[in-house]
Amino acid sequence: MAGLSGLSANRRIAAGLLVNLLSSISIVFINKWIYVHYGFPNLTLTLVHFSVTWLGLFLCQRLDVFSPKSLRPSRLLGLALSFCGFVVFTNLSLQNNSIGSYQLAKAMTTPVIILIQTGFYNKTFSTRIKLTVVPITVGVILNSYYDVRFNLLGMLFASLGVLVTSLYQVWVGAKQHELQVNSMQLLYYQAPLSAGFLLCLVPVFEPLTGDGGIFGPWSLPAVVMVLLSGVVAFLVNLSIYWIIGTTSAVTYNMFGHFKFCITLIGGYLLFQDPLSLNQVLGILCTLSGILFYTHFKLSEQEEGKSRLAQRP
Repeated sequence: MAGLSGLSANRRIAAGLLVNLLSSISIVFINKWIYVHYGFPNLTLTLVHFSVTWLGLFLCQRLDVFSPKSLRPSRLLGLALSFCGFVVFTNLSLQNNSIGSYQLAKAMTTPVIILIQTGFYNKTFSTRIKLTVVPITVGVILNSYYDVRFNLLGMLFASLGVLVTSLYQVWVGAKQHELQVNSMQLLYYQAPLSAGFLLCLVPVFEPLTGDGGIFGPWSLPAVVMVLLSGVVAFLVNLSIYWIIGTTSAVTYNMFGHFKFCITLIGGYLLFQDPLSLNQVLGILCTLSGILFYTHFKLSEQEEGKSRLAQRP
């Protein structure tokens, strides 16, 4: 029965990863279409995403898909603020760095998560798990070294972006365990909080009216595409919370590298984006690191189950 239970759990994780993969890739291409064809502002689009996410969860709650758990907003303040910081600093990093520098900085999220969880949450990682970061980082360097350029302001925003993103992903998992809530219950309270904070930030970074402003004017096709992006974002956000809560922030981050590789390949196949030999080698190197991580992680889980089974 334990074996069947483990198999069922692995199938649920595989299903969650598949939903996240398909929705994440879809939203990248939908958002790219929105930016290219309509010039919709980035922070405003994120605000729409979290507003639609909350509306989707409200509907799920009304349909008895889950039961909300009473939580004090103050206990989620850090999580909501870290999400806003992640959005703002990631955007500022992208604006002030080349694409290569931006991608290289993002690759540092995995080791920073490992450092945070080791230093502050007493989690341990085997040496072989830590070493899987090496081929992934090499893969990112091969993908982007031709476009790596450093400047002081860009490095500052990139560093803050990596730190806040790492904290956000760690806290998504930690809060679910600390507050004894599932992914839907946590996101139900965090989404409106983050949307409220973003509503305060939008006027600072983006125009409210006129060309590219939140209040438009926008054509009907633009509004439809933005709402479609919001619906897909609901699936992305929910699957992120579920994956991190069920597995770990490191596993989700590794999966993020896999999605990046798939996005590059998808861009080449769908949009004829150029893909050099170095990028192909980088993709293969990154995928090898992800495969090693998956193999080592599954091996360690099996070893842990064997030790438990042998206990008297």
